[in-house]
Amino acid sequence: MYRDTGLSSACGIIVYLPVTMRTILTAIFCYFSLTGLLAQVQESDLVQFSGVVVTGDSIRAVPFVNIRIKGTHRGTTSDPYGFFSLVARKGDVIQFSAVGFKKGSYHIPDTLSASRYSLVQIMTNDTILLKETVIYPWPTPEQFKQAFVWNKIPDDDLTIAQKNLDKMEMRERARAMPMDGSMNYRNYMDNQVSKLYYRGQAQPIPLFNPFAWAEFIKAWKRGDFKRKE
Repeated sequence: MYRDTGLSSACGIIVYLPVTMRTILTAIFCYFSLTGLLAQVQESDLVQFSGVVVTGDSIRAVPFVNIRIKGTHRGTTSDPYGFFSLVARKGDVIQFSAVGFKKGSYHIPDTLSASRYSLVQIMTNDTILLKETVIYPWPTPEQFKQAFVWNKIPDDDLTIAQKNLDKMEMRERARAMPMDGSMNYRNYMDNQVSKLYYRGQAQPIPLFNPFAWAEFIKAWKRGDFKRKE
């Protein structure tokens, strides 16, 4: 039994068409046939490329790595766990880049027979040294020179400690400092001893002491009370 698939009918129709029309239809038929064949070949080259990006020293996942197919504008980014997945072609070069790591690349083999391919990409730490940048609060060098010459340098810890332990400073602080319990007790006991010493008699007044007056006159003659320059 003969079954017509439609192709023979189409060819028969083409035979009975004029030469010009026959040529056009033949070209269109060949074009779509080659396009479908080329699409099948291109689809067979596609690979689901997946993997994880880790560090080389501690095998720690590297998140947010820029993954790009070389020569194209297609790519992806690894997730917080370092995993990535994208569609590439056999023979493509995959480039990896991340801040703080050296750039890496991987060439997908063009002899793959499977449509899926997995990779563990190891990234190497990279130390980037930046030039020193000094930021001044002065807008011009002239103002910086003026501030450097005239600004007062704050005291260091040693100078502050010396000022705090100055004799005059300590004396002024002692005058304003109230007496504590032990000092009040000592003052009270001294007064009691003085009262017991002169008990039963009148306590002498230093203003009427002749020996004290004699010492005062000698000191006055020596000039002990003159203001010293």
